[in-house]
Amino acid sequence: MSERLQCILARLGVDSRRHCASIVAGGAVRVDGRVVREPGFRVEDPATAVIEVDGRRVSPPPGGAGPRTRTILLDKPRGVLCSKEEGRGETVYDLLRGVRERVVSAGRLDRDSEGLLVLSNDGALVNELTHPRYGHTKVYRVQAAGVFDDATLDALQGPMELDGRPLAPVRVEYVRRLADGPLGPRHRLLFTLREGRNRQIRRMCETVGLRVESLKRTAINRLKLPTDLRAGEWRDITERELALLRQADPAPLRPWRPEPPARR
Repeated sequence: MSERLQCILARLGVDSRRHCASIVAGGAVRVDGRVVREPGFRVEDPATAVIEVDGRRVSPPPGGAGPRTRTILLDKPRGVLCSKEEGRGETVYDLLRGVRERVVSAGRLDRDSEGLLVLSNDGALVNELTHPRYGHTKVYRVQAAGVFDDATLDALQGPMELDGRPLAPVRVEYVRRLADGPLGPRHRLLFTLREGRNRQIRRMCETVGLRVESLKRTAINRLKLPTDLRAGEWRDITERELALLRQADPAPLRPWRPEPPARR
């Protein structure tokens, strides 16, 4: 059965489907020795086609076992990019010394954010973790400055739009008040999202008058950021962690409300 070239490349773990389209359009991909620049080009028999990216074969040889499936956990440091684009600074791929497989990040963190990042050459897993229809939850620990009251909490958890489109429900938990800083009161918050738009949490906070000072992803589904990783370190995922990573909670995100004070 034929399949679109950009879909094949994403399934083989070359990159996300969107970026695979750019790779194809840039002339870096050959199919059976011929350069193909159309991302939607249909490969008639993906199982036997010889597909190369930048001169390196990415399709498994006939009868071969194919490339090793590899999934990596990384504690992404602040200031490091998730993009493979050259000339913009250090990327997470620069941190993966010794990794020969072409892994791609399953969901991104912007330059100023840090924390749990999953990278894999398992295209099905990457698609599962990044497509909203699978309902995966991601938890972020946020430190923000500004006035925070009941109205702020209601606004963050209520209907909100970005770029003219409504956001999916978000759960925001107030953890504690921190020492005041140059920008005034500071707060520790936990955001739980099922949809992640570009710089969504930062833009949500700006909308209600908060300025994000730090943002760290601490969990994806039931998988928490491993305590044995420090910023910039990575390791291969364990079978138990992979199972936790895939355990999506289908229940809707309910707004957080503070516990009422105990009666004496």
